[in-house]
Amino acid sequence: MRVTSSMYYDSLYGSNHSKINKKLFDVNKQISSGLSIQYASDNIDTFTQTMRLDNELTSLGQIKKSVESGNKVAVQTDDVLNQFVDSMKRFRTLLVNAANGTNDETSLDAIALELRGIEENLKTLGNTSINGQYLFSGTAVEIKPINDDGTYNGNGMALNAFAGSDVLQQYNITGAELFLGEESLVNKSISTNVMHSLNNSENTLIDISNTMEEFMGNSPSGNHFFYLNGVKSDGTAFAKQISMENNQTVDELLNKIGYAFGNTGDLNVVNVSMNSNGNITIEDKIAGSSKLDFHMVGATDFNPDAIDNADVTNIDLLDSGLTDYEAALSSSSLYVREFVKSGFEQADSVSTTGNNIEGLLSDRTKFTIDGSIISSNVSQINRATNAFATPATKISEVADITQGTLDTSDDTLSGTTLKLTGTTIGGNAYDVDINFLSTGSQFVVGGNTYDIFNIDGSTPADDVTYQQIMDVMNMVVTENLPVANSSDEYSKAAYLSGFNGETSLTYDGKIQFTDLGASKTRASIALHDSNSGNFTLSVDSNGDTIVDSAKASVMAFNSNNALTIRDPKTDFFKTINEMITAVEDYKSYPDSSSGSMRNIGIQNAIAKMNDLQDHVFRAHSKVGAQSNSLATSLERTELLELSTITLRSSVIDTDLAEASLALTKLTLNYEAMLSTVGRVSKLSLVNYL
Repeated sequence: MRVTSSMYYDSLYGSNHSKINKKLFDVNKQISSGLSIQYASDNIDTFTQTMRLDNELTSLGQIKKSVESGNKVAVQTDDVLNQFVDSMKRFRTLLVNAANGTNDETSLDAIALELRGIEENLKTLGNTSINGQYLFSGTAVEIKPINDDGTYNGNGMALNAFAGSDVLQQYNITGAELFLGEESLVNKSISTNVMHSLNNSENTLIDISNTMEEFMGNSPSGNHFFYLNGVKSDGTAFAKQISMENNQTVDELLNKIGYAFGNTGDLNVVNVSMNSNGNITIEDKIAGSSKLDFHMVGATDFNPDAIDNADVTNIDLLDSGLTDYEAALSSSSLYVREFVKSGFEQADSVSTTGNNIEGLLSDRTKFTIDGSIISSNVSQINRATNAFATPATKISEVADITQGTLDTSDDTLSGTTLKLTGTTIGGNAYDVDINFLSTGSQFVVGGNTYDIFNIDGSTPADDVTYQQIMDVMNMVVTENLPVANSSDEYSKAAYLSGFNGETSLTYDGKIQFTDLGASKTRASIALHDSNSGNFTLSVDSNGDTIVDSAKASVMAFNSNNALTIRDPKTDFFKTINEMITAVEDYKSYPDSSSGSMRNIGIQNAIAKMNDLQDHVFRAHSKVGAQSNSLATSLERTELLELSTITLRSSVIDTDLAEASLALTKLTLNYEAMLSTVGRVSKLSLVNYL
């Protein structure tokens, strides 16, 4: 075959020219753009790695922005709580000053005025906002969390920063946690509010070493009787009658009260004591429970000739007695000593036989009326969780179901009856039995019986919820009863009653009725267990007279009960108000004789303030931990972002030194090729001869 010039040209220049030009173009493009590839087709592996790293950078950017935003809130919250803590320290200092016995009323008024100022400042701090978003409203950031009366409007939901794949970091403290939180290590403590002196003398206060004769008087029969209602820390209710002899001491009475709560010779579940003013204090030894409660009255019969009228099984019979010791003694009458007074009116269903003694009954009292609102005072608390009841909570989850029937082996509400009495919004009296039955619960009013319906029909006793009880109350009080005993008519009546009134549970588990048609309601409400006031006696294996536990109240809704001094549950601004009221009323200890009967006293206010401070300190510590975690997350995110950028650069960016070397090499190759082609193009046949 003959070799031609064109064949040399094509071999040396044609194919190599296009290849070298492409490589030169690619290298120049890398140098000018700074990128190793322009299109996915240039290098699939590099493109895939770059896209993965770009996605990683996008995620890290989102994390960084979220964490930075959360950290700003956490830092601001930390700053606000610093001010909160400073204000609370000043508040406590003023309380300690107020407890100084040398202060006159003018000084106490001045202290109370400054305390009110601190209270307003604390509310202002509680309503702190950033860019129009409130710090302590939970996720409801547009809602002002603290009302003028100190109630909380926000929710208990946390705000979380996105800190990585499936990693959320809380950056706020909700008002529900800060102002209404719970401290599981706090032991509930309660106190009576009647100050006691020897034989009702105003000059000598009672001491635990005093005898019953000194405390209650010289009983002709030699016996004095005390009637206890209480709730143990596990939610178990009890009713007990204690008999004391003339020569037995107050200390022995306190020991017997402890036994009623479950104390034994080897183990105390409560501490029972008496302060220098004669107030009985009961402290739960089991931390974290808010269920402890107590009520007691004492009775002594000074009639030497009659049957001992102080020894009764129905506490209503004591109403014929006198609370004035001198009057009872001089007239040889029945003397009744009160331990807890609240100012509540007795229920309309109470059949009084004499003086309508205010502190006699524990739970057959009317709800408090304030304008159009009627409120109970006993929080409904789930026995298992210690949480406040909600409308969906079952009554059986709160009540002591062992008291529901005479057969205590049946842990059920079946057989229990609640008494609902009072007047309607129209001023008409009502008397309703709410019967819990396993076959289907009912309520009876005006001789008519109605089933308490749910979606499946009449509701079994242990499935009845608070919403259903509140529906019954709302229908009765607003006079919107079903026209027939059917599910449809029941639902219709419940719906129509909502136009005239609203029955609900407050944030702290208390039942509240609002009259929607009047600024000052004509209605009244009392709701109590039909077992209330029954002290039927039996004898235990030790020969001690005790109360049959089946007769104890299943539950209470409004009670003339002991004052709460300490509680695992926090209600911040309500507690602050109680403390200030103690100063305003000039009370060092609980005393029902003047001012607010439910006043805890300045000394107890200091104890409550200590708990509040501890609660806020813990919340503050949590904020600090959140801020530290967010700062650490931010540092880690920035480091990862830098590392990812570096890695991406190593994958996609051009190495200019390497590219320049390649360009030089390709240029030299290209020039060598052109030189060779130039020489080939000069060849002729003569060159081959």
